Amino acid sequence: MTSKSIDHAFTARTLTGAATDPTHAGALSFMRRKYTKTLKGADAVVWGIPFDAAVSNRPGARFGPQAIRRASAIMDNDPQYPFARDLFENLAVIDYGDCLLDYGNHQKTPATIEREAGKILKSGAFLVTLGGDHYVTWPLLKAHAALHGKLALIQFDAHQDTWYDDGRRIDHGSFVGRAVRDGVIDPDHSIQIGIRTHAPEDCGIAMIYGEAVEEMRTAEIVAAIRKRVGDMPCYITFDIDCLDPAYAPGTGTPVAGGPSSAKMLSVLRQLGDLDIRGADIVEVAPAYDHADITAIAGAAVAQHYLGLLAEWRAKGKR
Repeated sequence: MTSKSIDHAFTARTLTGAATDPTHAGALSFMRRKYTKTLKGADAVVWGIPFDAAVSNRPGARFGPQAIRRASAIMDNDPQYPFARDLFENLAVIDYGDCLLDYGNHQKTPATIEREAGKILKSGAFLVTLGGDHYVTWPLLKAHAALHGKLALIQFDAHQDTWYDDGRRIDHGSFVGRAVRDGVIDPDHSIQIGIRTHAPEDCGIAMIYGEAVEEMRTAEIVAAIRKRVGDMPCYITFDIDCLDPAYAPGTGTPVAGGPSSAKMLSVLRQLGDLDIRGADIVEVAPAYDHADITAIAGAAVAQHYLGLLAEWRAKGKR
């Protein structure tokens, strides 16, 4: 045990390298990355937004970042499947902690998130965000578009989130429609995967419904995403309710008939040739979870984002 360390999230001397904490102990940052508000030298930043005041059904996603971090503890030491590498050998990743929000004044929330995200992105780091309900993606998209221009959106979700609002509502079901109307995303290059509900409009965004996902091979889903997005800079948002409740019971608005975590993770694994500029995982609500099933799936999604980034860095692309 002399070569082992503990509380790597605080004791790490560099931003690279695997941790050696026991999986059942130690400070629970995301995958044991160093907790710090210093952005210098970071290739990627993991950041939590504990907000769920925009939900239309069950609350609880404010506890999502905690649950995802806890579930990620089993992923910190070994070469990471399916990437077959130590993700942190050459990739400097920090856990930036959480966004501080005023629970009594939600009208300040979007500007606070956008401002803090913009600060992180200005450093040049890739931002992986742990939600929070799906409303948080709206200010995140604005912050990314301010730096990269109009984005293609790749959305894994059971819901379209295109319901109309007045531009001021704090609502997790309308941010996509608002992003189209405000020119933040390009609907002609955006796609939604796993949709199992109906909304009044699709805003011109391509959809792969849940039944089609069930019938399609993974390679076909990947091909459809690549064809739609093309060469545009893109943002990936993964609502955990994209998965069937059997694989993600811990969420606010579960919808039966969805895909497995294995299938959607396989799709994510094959998107590494796209120009991905940012990504999030949202709507993990641990109060409704069982044995951390949902949190483990959410942590795996975030780990896949970092795995793709590690491969880009290894190939000299980023």
